[in-house]
Amino acid sequence: MTQIEHTMAHHRQPLAGYQPRNFLWTVSDDAKVATITLNRPDRKNPLTFESYAELRDLFRSLVYASDIKTVVITGAGGNFCSGGDVHEIIGPLTKMTMPQMLEFTRMTGDLVKAMRACPQPIVAAVDGICAGAGAILALASDLRLGTANTRTAFLFTRVGLAGADMGACTMLPRMIGQGRASELLYTGRSMSAEEGQAWGFFNGLHSSEDLLAAAQKLARQLADGPTFAHSVTKKMLHQEWNMGVDEAIEAEAQAQAICMQTQDFRRAFDAFVAKQKPVFQGD
Repeated sequence: MTQIEHTMAHHRQPLAGYQPRNFLWTVSDDAKVATITLNRPDRKNPLTFESYAELRDLFRSLVYASDIKTVVITGAGGNFCSGGDVHEIIGPLTKMTMPQMLEFTRMTGDLVKAMRACPQPIVAAVDGICAGAGAILALASDLRLGTANTRTAFLFTRVGLAGADMGACTMLPRMIGQGRASELLYTGRSMSAEEGQAWGFFNGLHSSEDLLAAAQKLARQLADGPTFAHSVTKKMLHQEWNMGVDEAIEAEAQAQAICMQTQDFRRAFDAFVAKQKPVFQGD
């Protein structure tokens, strides 16, 4: 092993054995698909200062994971996430100084940055209540599956705050359109599951009983694909928001040339020639 390879191996570590404090973490038998379950069902799975920070740190760590290829995020007890805990976050915020408040809002934004920066595609399995910061968790994911019972609300104005929270004013209009996003962010009303699917927020709707299995099946399909190429796709989808068309086309030319050097690209060609299905390995 060369010094560079040794250094890279030192930075990349398996995360299958991760032991969270504020949510559940399970992995598939081959450790490629991880599932995060927000697990405070009695309160519809609200976030706390601690769970925000731990989720941020976990998604940052996923950049260096040597095993996990895709992530599913869901909630226990028939709901996704009710947002920031009223008693454990909203109450204390009213007593903080402005610098303390800014430290908190930057930390919540860092969670979104970490979700967008990790190379693994994130699939949100969203049932029931999906509100406030919970709606942002779904929005920051790469793909979203819902149920007929899902109610998604960016309800920041309901507590006297701007709809501009954790990147909502930049991400939501790009996903569902400026006019629809404006209505949801101004009014704080719930978007129905049918609206969410018609507007492109949800990639599909399933029964509550089948939702998690459908999300994990989708995550498995991605994990069995060319995962390095998927990470490049995610990076390009994110970075090209800030590019003109010419710059985006050039960036994609470079990205594709990099992917053409992978073994998965050769595996796909060899399998095609042999009339077989390629078995991708992510390198």
